[in-house]
Amino acid sequence: MSQPRLADLVIVANRLPVDRVTMPDGDSDWRRSPGGLVSALEPVMRAHDGAWIGWPGSTDDADLEPFVEDGLQLVPVHLSEQEVEEFYEGFSNGTLWPLYHDLVAKPGFHREWWDSYVRVNQRFAERAAEVSAEGATVWVQDYQLQLVPQMLRELRPDLRIGFYLHIPFPPAELFSQLPWRRQILEGLLGADLIGFQLPGGAGNFVRLVRGRVGHKTHRDLVYLPDGRTVKACAFPISIDAAGFIELARTPAVQDRAKEIREALGNPRKVFLGIDRLDYTKGIYPRLRAFAELIADGLLDVEDVVFVQVATPSRERVEEYRILRDEIDRLVGRINGDLGRIGRPAISYLHSSYPREEMAALYRAADIMVVTPYRDGMNLVAKEYVACRYDDDGALVLSEFAGAAHELRQAYLVNPYDINGMKASLMEAYHAPPKETTRRMRAMRKQVVDNDVSAWAKSFLSALADIRPEHGKTVRPARGE
Repeated sequence: MSQPRLADLVIVANRLPVDRVTMPDGDSDWRRSPGGLVSALEPVMRAHDGAWIGWPGSTDDADLEPFVEDGLQLVPVHLSEQEVEEFYEGFSNGTLWPLYHDLVAKPGFHREWWDSYVRVNQRFAERAAEVSAEGATVWVQDYQLQLVPQMLRELRPDLRIGFYLHIPFPPAELFSQLPWRRQILEGLLGADLIGFQLPGGAGNFVRLVRGRVGHKTHRDLVYLPDGRTVKACAFPISIDAAGFIELARTPAVQDRAKEIREALGNPRKVFLGIDRLDYTKGIYPRLRAFAELIADGLLDVEDVVFVQVATPSRERVEEYRILRDEIDRLVGRINGDLGRIGRPAISYLHSSYPREEMAALYRAADIMVVTPYRDGMNLVAKEYVACRYDDDGALVLSEFAGAAHELRQAYLVNPYDINGMKASLMEAYHAPPKETTRRMRAMRKQVVDNDVSAWAKSFLSALADIRPEHGKTVRPARGE
């Protein structure tokens, strides 16, 4: 494999920030992936001659060399079909994902999945060791790569290593079920700084390290036998708020928002849900609560409609196929029982949409409903708030989403409590304009003042502040 130039800042993530697309002439090219992470990290990567390590998204890329796309150095890591099945669909999303999301689904604990997870993490660590300049900063992203920090520390003790977990970190009672719990904790402790969405996740981690690994801790610090100190604390992630505000104000998005409302029959109120089709997102109870309000006579399909966008997700995983069938049946039953000709109770869209269409949906909706059973943050809630530049609209938000800790003026709900959710939906529906303006203005200030750029700068600044000796192993002098 050709050797890419050495980088002073290396991002290590499960996926590269680009997707391969087929052009009209049949040739393939790369297109920037949607999402705030690359937007946040792009300026700092350019400033530090950075590199991004990740899987290109296909098993047909074994011979793909490091390449430059739009000025960004991208370093691919190959995964075989079996590794996609065992490392990604298996251990990452069949074991860690449900375990870290309060066991909303039952995790599978399979040794061959774990073996594949170790093997792939080692490959990522080796690529990071190869492309990092002396004393470089390496920032490892998310739950698929929790062993990389320690593996990389062993290969390159000169590096300053950060790790950020984008999903929740569970309490000891749940995490302790994992047969490889100690290996995961020790893997993370290879980092100098470990970032979590919320202080509770950082606290869970520190307590587990003290109890399961036996290291001395004090508040957010872990003291390792080799003299290193590891810091674990919260850095709540956010969105490109200015970008969404600018997009929402464009004539094209405003016109599209009007078209959407007209296509829905110009109802009095539009409720909106936008989620990946995932069992953690609480789509089923949310639609059920809305349907019961219509059946109870509190809402009328002539006045209201619920638009639910469910973006396809992990469709090769059995639990996700089952969930899709359950939602399809629920929507069909609700519309069959409660809808009228030209007036379905729920407008259900199982598809993914570009940012422009998402912004138009946010502008068209009067009430955004975000009710996950558990979510690290939930950026959809923040995107909706950013797009409401008139300070109107209401947000109904699960108290188990990380965003609830920042967007305190939302109508907070327990997604397990159908009656409580119905009450909050009606409260948002009947809220006077003065009340919605007061709530939205406060939430918009929070989102604008704490955008994704501030998040990235905050984490990298905290990582840079760690004393140099924390990032290095002191080697004994000759003769000692």
